[in-house]
Amino acid sequence: MGLVGVQGDGNGEMALSLGSKNKYKRMDSELSDDFEDDASHHHHQLGRKKSTRKYVLACAIFASLNNVLLGYDVGVMSGAIIFIQEDLKITEVQEEVLVGILSVISLLGSLAGGRTSDVIGRKWTMAFAAIVFQIGAAIMTLASSFEVLMIGRVLAGVGIGFGVMIAPVYIAEISPTVDRGSLTSFPEIFINLGILLGYVSNYAFSGLSVHTNWRVMLAVGILPSVFIGFALFIIPESPRWLAMQNRVEEARSVLLKTNENDKEVEERLSEIVAAAGISNGEKNEEKAVWRELLSPSPSLRRMLITGFGIQCFQQITGIDATVYYSPEIFHDAGIVNKSKLLAATVAVGVTKTALILIATFLVDRVGRKPLLYVSTIGMTVCLFTLSISLAILGKGQLGIAMALLCVCGNVAFFSVGMGPVCWIVTSEIFPLRLRAQASALGAVGNRVCSGFVAMSFLSLARTITVGGTFFLFSLFSALSVAFVYKLVPETKGKSLEQIELLFQNHNEWDGSEMELGDAQHLVHKA
Repeated sequence: MGLVGVQGDGNGEMALSLGSKNKYKRMDSELSDDFEDDASHHHHQLGRKKSTRKYVLACAIFASLNNVLLGYDVGVMSGAIIFIQEDLKITEVQEEVLVGILSVISLLGSLAGGRTSDVIGRKWTMAFAAIVFQIGAAIMTLASSFEVLMIGRVLAGVGIGFGVMIAPVYIAEISPTVDRGSLTSFPEIFINLGILLGYVSNYAFSGLSVHTNWRVMLAVGILPSVFIGFALFIIPESPRWLAMQNRVEEARSVLLKTNENDKEVEERLSEIVAAAGISNGEKNEEKAVWRELLSPSPSLRRMLITGFGIQCFQQITGIDATVYYSPEIFHDAGIVNKSKLLAATVAVGVTKTALILIATFLVDRVGRKPLLYVSTIGMTVCLFTLSISLAILGKGQLGIAMALLCVCGNVAFFSVGMGPVCWIVTSEIFPLRLRAQASALGAVGNRVCSGFVAMSFLSLARTITVGGTFFLFSLFSALSVAFVYKLVPETKGKSLEQIELLFQNHNEWDGSEMELGDAQHLVHKA
């Protein structure tokens, strides 16, 4: 082979050398351009990743604001009821009804919330919840009698029922798979923040006159719902709800804002459209939602048992009794001064709020079930120890210290697992067409159990003592450990559509974990 450009006069060497240099320069230039393109693409991806995460985080925070209302009510009522009782001269039975009625009435909001969110959308359901609560809180603030106070309490309960049901569903539907667990725990974080604010409000305004202090405490609860109005201009509608309405392009637009990768957006969209029954015309052939829930298939029955069961166990272990009646618990342990009672409840609120952050950090790293095991076992130990302490140690310094330690320990273990993970699991496991209303059923179970505990605690404590009541709670908590082991699957790392397929696989259902690869295999088969 001859060399192009080689001359017989001896200049060929130089020509070859120059040609080679030019060739290398061109190669270097091409490599440099490729490197710059890669660097630019990488920089663009990093920028998109940051902006996407900030956007999704903002959506999760704003969607969780309604949950501050529930937490604030739970926290503030524990102290306000002391002054309401003194000001309006209500009986012990009226006190139990006033405290517990919100949980019972909120189930109406939760039941209606599922259907409402399917009709008007997740976003506007949150707005409606805030408006109803504001009206109820305003009536409670101005109440001059027990009857008027109850009217406001009922309205506030309906608003809270709507808000508590829809927030985890909305967040689960807009979140990327990798961050869904931690983001869906935000409503529980905001409930805890609300409880802490309620406790602080009790302590801060307890020095006012008896006629004024509890009204100011309740009025402050209106403020969080005002911010929800601003949130509506920022947060988008759920892409899964948009797909259910056959608004696929709008759904794609939202997914592009909430996912970092265009390829993942298209994969998620095709899964969502298929799940909504739009791509193959199934939407109009589906049974009515409530008919399907009342006559479930085997896989849906397993979902309902898991979702409804974990919601009930969250409450029958006595967390609302611990939070609503913590002043009574500490009084039974030996603290008499009202200011010291309210200060002790602030310590409970700080503990509960601080520990929820651990769950948010770990839920997408270690999974749902490990946190549930730590939570349920820890709660069982704390509840049992509290019952023994109240029964044996009596009203001394050691008894007070043990009661404070056990109550703080109980709310800490609750916040690490059962508190947030319960709502995460319920928002993840149901099929898209049933998710809102099935989640509403779970929320109803939660609110019924909460109301039952709140409305019976004082009477039960008078009958079998406070220590005996917490021993009963410890037994329920021990049962919850077995429930988690047998009936709650691990959902970490799976898309909502893969989780649905997990429940459809009869062979894999024994309460044990299912590997992600198996779920992906099922997706390919489907």
